[in-house]
Amino acid sequence: MRTITGLYDDYNDARSAVKALEEAGIPSDNISIVTNKASGVDVEGQGSRAAEGAGTGAGLGAVAGGAGGLLAGLGMLAIPGVGPVVAAGWLVATAAGAAAGAVAGGAVGGIVGAMIREGVPEEDANIYAEGIRRGGSLVAAKVEDARVTEAQAILNGTRPVDMASRRASYVEQGWSRFDETADPYTDDEIAAERERLRRYRL
Repeated sequence: MRTITGLYDDYNDARSAVKALEEAGIPSDNISIVTNKASGVDVEGQGSRAAEGAGTGAGLGAVAGGAGGLLAGLGMLAIPGVGPVVAAGWLVATAAGAAAGAVAGGAVGGIVGAMIREGVPEEDANIYAEGIRRGGSLVAAKVEDARVTEAQAILNGTRPVDMASRRASYVEQGWSRFDETADPYTDDEIAAERERLRRYRL
């Protein structure tokens, strides 16, 4: 199994990626989505609970998937350094385990540690986490080796962020890596970041 990933500025693009993966036969249990709460995703009526942090384990039952596809199981929790997110899938539970392991053994924890444990390069994992912090959405899927090219093509066809350009954009601001101790972005800061990125792409 390999982990494929895509970062999206628009939640609707991330949602389309999840649906396209499911339609291609990738099991919902193998797909995850994590999106900043500033994306305005409505999880009312889905039994979500807020957690104090990814390592607490609280609220994980609300984001474990469910009938009707992965998106039917969206719930809310908080990730250190990111703040409140709307999420579903295996990555959330993996993040909780990574955070617990980091406390015990000094390893990289939280969302970055979870991605690294699943084979995502550390440099990319830091950009994905920072992207979520700044208002984006991450889609990750575990797929059989024989389907990696197909699944990655699905993500590439749903308007993901260009990682090289995004890295350059962050570095231009003096960024080097995701900081779990940093304050989460406010809604105003996320709006300003989206405008900055819009200008950056022009």
